[in-house]
Parts: sequence; structure tokens; C-alpha cells
Amino acid sequence: MMFAKRLRHGVREGRITCSVRIWTRPQVKPGGLYRMEDGHIVVESIRLISFADITGELARRSGLEGVVDLLKVAKHGSGRNVYLVEFQYLPPACP
Repeated sequence: MMFAKRLRHGVREGRITCSVRIWTRPQVKPGGLYRMEDGHIVVESIRLISFADITGELARRSGLEGVVDLLKVAKHGSGRNVYLVEFQYLPPACP
């Protein structure tokens, strides 16, 4: 999963543990391990939600200022399906 540069620090710190994505179809799967700079993201769950489920509180949980900010970041291509992805950041393993 890719994150806007301004969100990466919050993801690494564990403050951001969810992301809303607007895709044509799911691009990640539960249990999937995805590279993020110096660590990995483990997807805990992904579920289809509606635009009505997008609230200011969900935007803040996603590390964003509000609904408008979230919608700008969440849109990827021509997708119309809204997914809530819950995840955990795993730091790099020590050698």
C-alpha cells in the first residue's frame, strides 16, 4: 500500500491504522504483507463501506484533517467502490 508522504510518519508511529481507498476492486487482501519504505504493512481487514460512512472521525483516524481531505487522498483512478482498510505497521527486522 502506498501512503502520501505526509502520512508515513504517523503510520510508522502506529497513530494511523486505517485508510479509506476508492478503487474499482480491492487492491489488497487481509493478511497481505506490503512493503512500506523501511518496513511493511500487514492488512488486518478490508471491507466495502459507503460514502455515508466517511466521517470527520474516520478521516482523523486515517491521519487526515477532514472528509474533504480524505476524499482527495482516497481516490485512485476511476474507482467508485469505497473500502476501509485496517492495517498494522511492522518495522524492519533487526539483523
